Amino acid sequence: MLNSSEPKIEQLRSLYAAFNARDIDAALPGMTPDVAWPRAFKGGFVRGPEEVRAYWTEQWSEINPHVEPVSFHPENDGQILVNVHQIVRDLAGAVLADGYVGHRFSFEDGLVSKMEVGSPPQSD
Repeated sequence: MLNSSEPKIEQLRSLYAAFNARDIDAALPGMTPDVAWPRAFKGGFVRGPEEVRAYWTEQWSEINPHVEPVSFHPENDGQILVNVHQIVRDLAGAVLADGYVGHRFSFEDGLVSKMEVGSPPQSD
């Protein structure tokens, strides 16, 4: 039997792959028109795919982040908490941060409606 979270998890795998490949056009169609995305290094949120595009473009002009999902934790409310190994480098390649964070995704009509950054899951 197919786990009801599997399509969301596969969508998130594709989203991380697109982000790491710097392929914004592959990532944005998986988001709602009013998606809320955190400005992790700046604070607050951007709203909508075009604001996400502008934020990512700005972010990548300043730092070189790589986020690799380690595990996916479906939650009772339909959200998925992802344990992510995050390595952030400056543009010269020096490591600025290397650690684990939690990314919690909310969905609406099969699309990502919100992403929040927090603590990684306790079970990993």
